[in-house]
Amino acid sequence: MLSQRSDRLNILTWERTQEDIKSPDHQARLESLMQSANARFGPGVYIASKAEVHTDRLVMGAQSWIAGHAIVRGDIELGENVSINPYACISGKVKIGNGVRIASHVSIVGFNHGFDDIETPIYRQPLTSLGIEIGDDVWIGANAVILDGVKIGRGAIIAAGAVVAKDIPAMAIAGGVPARVLRSRGAQTQAANPPETERLLREIGEEIASDWREVSRFHKKGGIYRSADASGSEVESVRHLCDAIEIAAALGEQRTAFDVEKTVADLQAMQDAKTGLFFNAKYNHSSQPEQDPNVLYNILAVGYALECFGAAPKAPIAFVENMGADDLIRLLENLPWQSRAWHCGATVDAIATALYFNRRYFTSGNNLEVLFGWLALNVDKTTGLWGEPTAAHGLLQPVNGFYRLTRGTYAQFGVPVPYPQATINSVIANYRAYEGFHGEHYNACNLLDTIHPLLLCLKQTDHRQAEAQKIACETVDRLSTRRQGGRGFAFTEGHPAGLQGTEMWMSVLWLSAKLLGKEELLPFRPTGIHRFEPAEIIAR
Repeated sequence: MLSQRSDRLNILTWERTQEDIKSPDHQARLESLMQSANARFGPGVYIASKAEVHTDRLVMGAQSWIAGHAIVRGDIELGENVSINPYACISGKVKIGNGVRIASHVSIVGFNHGFDDIETPIYRQPLTSLGIEIGDDVWIGANAVILDGVKIGRGAIIAAGAVVAKDIPAMAIAGGVPARVLRSRGAQTQAANPPETERLLREIGEEIASDWREVSRFHKKGGIYRSADASGSEVESVRHLCDAIEIAAALGEQRTAFDVEKTVADLQAMQDAKTGLFFNAKYNHSSQPEQDPNVLYNILAVGYALECFGAAPKAPIAFVENMGADDLIRLLENLPWQSRAWHCGATVDAIATALYFNRRYFTSGNNLEVLFGWLALNVDKTTGLWGEPTAAHGLLQPVNGFYRLTRGTYAQFGVPVPYPQATINSVIANYRAYEGFHGEHYNACNLLDTIHPLLLCLKQTDHRQAEAQKIACETVDRLSTRRQGGRGFAFTEGHPAGLQGTEMWMSVLWLSAKLLGKEELLPFRPTGIHRFEPAEIIAR
């Protein structure tokens, strides 16, 4: 009878009772392990008779148990209420918190073999051990493998069959080979489209529709559009004219708000016959205008403003067509990807958009294929981004650069991004690192460069979709108090309202609504720079 009970508890160890724990056989087993396995036990611990425990040190907290046929060896520390099911293997240096559940056939391997010396057989090379740390309330599914050096945060769930080679954050649900974060616990139960968000979308949309003309008139002085830019300074710029056009076009009113023939002629007159670039009247020509960020942005601003009227540039944008493949690659590789990934992404955006206009309205060579090829070879597989994080700003530069780069390339041409799940992880990590952005970091650029990448990547996957929708809801809620009647939106907190801020925040709002599947609640839709749909390439 006692033997049958012992056999049952080897497999169904959770059925143990106080009588089983206090039985003479079990207490003798614990006493033996205290000597042979350097073990220390809290109250209520149970170790099944067929468990293989061969540790240099073993600490088990109160009410923890090890089932039969499990293997436990090395330097092992278990918290309270830890369960190790049959055929699990825990080895090396491993520290496990309280309330952790370890399923059958899990391998937690807190050491590694050396293998760098190709002249020495692997079995003769030294072992290394970084150790594994598993937080409280973690559930590790059957057949999962946890590799040396990994830390798993509190409350995480590791899916069955996962191979965990990198740290997993608290409350994450991770799976796959190699394991990656799929979503966070509780994310699916949060309301992605609460009624409050829908109400706010309607109210903000109605306010924008009611006074956009007043906003546009306020920022037009003496027939010239002067408005606050991203720095907060009021400047005269063709961008502000183009912002006003895009605001009107988003509401379908560009032909009623502007003298179409004159406006198109003025914009087309800005194009330089030699380079195809667009210059402000007061532009002080540099020796390399194609490297001037303002000139490059004019490709977008003027080009899309013309399209809002059904027009186009008068000539191809020659500077990008005149580059050979080697010249284009050299330009890309000489960009400061390690320190200024946003600037690099903006440059790629301008190049790709120039190629878009050339392909749609004129003829174009192979540089677009060269560009996509270079991007495919240089994306970081682990982050899904281009460029490097910086010590000062973390992922901010490559995340913001991702928006500009993909806006002009993958999004504009309808091409899938390379690593959408990794990108979503990076964008959400950046958003959280800045606590959703506050103060000077709460600006139209940072929020646009969060929402658009999430929406773009969610066209290919539902990875962490509920979390992305929650960010969209937060964005709508915070925007509801930022608009100034008759003035529009400020680009960032503390700045005067301006056309740039108004056009960008309108786009952020629409993209957030689109991410929630509620864009029909808004009376406008971006049609130019911030349109979401891929452009229609018309053969000419």
